[in-house]
Amino acid sequence: MNHLIFIVMDSCRYDAALAANTPNLDRLGALQRRFSFASWTSPSHYTFLMGMTPHTSPPGVFASEVYKKDFALWIERLGVPDMSFRNFVPFLSLPKVLKGLGYRTVGRVSMPVLNPFTTFSAHFDDYKLMDNHNDFAGMVDAMTFGDDAPQFYFLNLGETHYPYMLSGEDLPILHGVNGVFKNLDDMVTHVGDHTEVRTELADRFFNREQLDQLRQQQIVCVEYVDRQLGRLFEKTPPNTHVIVTADHGELFGEDGFFGHGPIMHEKVFEVPFVEGKVP
Repeated sequence: MNHLIFIVMDSCRYDAALAANTPNLDRLGALQRRFSFASWTSPSHYTFLMGMTPHTSPPGVFASEVYKKDFALWIERLGVPDMSFRNFVPFLSLPKVLKGLGYRTVGRVSMPVLNPFTTFSAHFDDYKLMDNHNDFAGMVDAMTFGDDAPQFYFLNLGETHYPYMLSGEDLPILHGVNGVFKNLDDMVTHVGDHTEVRTELADRFFNREQLDQLRQQQIVCVEYVDRQLGRLFEKTPPNTHVIVTADHGELFGEDGFFGHGPIMHEKVFEVPFVEGKVP
């Protein structure tokens, strides 16, 4: 059976991954434009842990056929002869299925909404919220591959998520709920028996120069992730299947939106996707 590494670049837009210089990601396979099932971290990761990946949105076919083909892809990914949707019911859990096949299941996440007290940690042998928001390098350092059991690593990366600060960059601070709860209460005032939301902070969201700076910095973060992928490939056995994708995109001022979550916009559902054997 193949080792499996499932990497989620949190909040990474498709066009950011496309614009980045990613020689290691390119070695893995062709970057695809796909679509997330959800617009923010928690529900999107739930679909991943059900055994699903971002979809291709093909026209002219029954949706049930798309699901059938997607679940059948686990045959090649895992190197097992017979995998389909029936292997995932009734639990609908990828780590549960893999544990049943003899895998050691390890989860490393960067977003607090995925912390070990949530249901996301179910069926993992080892599941941890990283101390550092930007520690893909630490995840790679700790990865081991023995001969006793195939390994499943599920990695949620914070580098590509706001605030995009890798080493103390001077970047705009834009408050709100973007996968982590940050300074939201600062915008809320309770007046008598009703609640008011201050709007003066919101005015700062749509400074074009700031948003362009943040968008460009996400590209820089993708390139950092790619360098860590090179380190990962060096220590990974050849019988390892790797999936790299994102849980959703991010809006940098398009049509007046910033962020992700309660937004209906193509760019927040559009994500990069690539998979293949370790080069």
